[in-house]
Amino acid sequence: QVQLVESGGGLVQPGGSLRLSCAASGTVFSFNSMGWYRQAPGKQREVVATITRFGSTNYADSVKGRFTISRDNAKNTVYLQMNTLKPEDTAVYYCNAEGLYRSSSSFSSWGQGTQVTVSS
Repeated sequence: QVQLVESGGGLVQPGGSLRLSCAASGTVFSFNSMGWYRQAPGKQREVVATITRFGSTNYADSVKGRFTISRDNAKNTVYLQMNTLKPEDTAVYYCNAEGLYRSSSSFSSWGQGTQVTVSS
């Protein structure tokens, strides 16, 4: 039983910036890995960035140098700072969290998504 709530999406012009946030909650042992995925119309869902609770990050090649993922472990919240946005970044962005229940069973949970539109 894990809940993820995304926020921060919206409409921005090319070259603009946007900051997404995702708050995770639930009766779990730990949130080990969190990340952002996106899906544009007519395309498959793809990984944008991931981060472990220790701070290790990975980025898709298309966003390296422009996006920054971070997390606040105390708040179980992950952020995605998006700079120099391009029209190609337009998509629904989904938050994902993986971890362990107290039973030691693993979980993978998804948020409902937030729309990011980059257009003049």
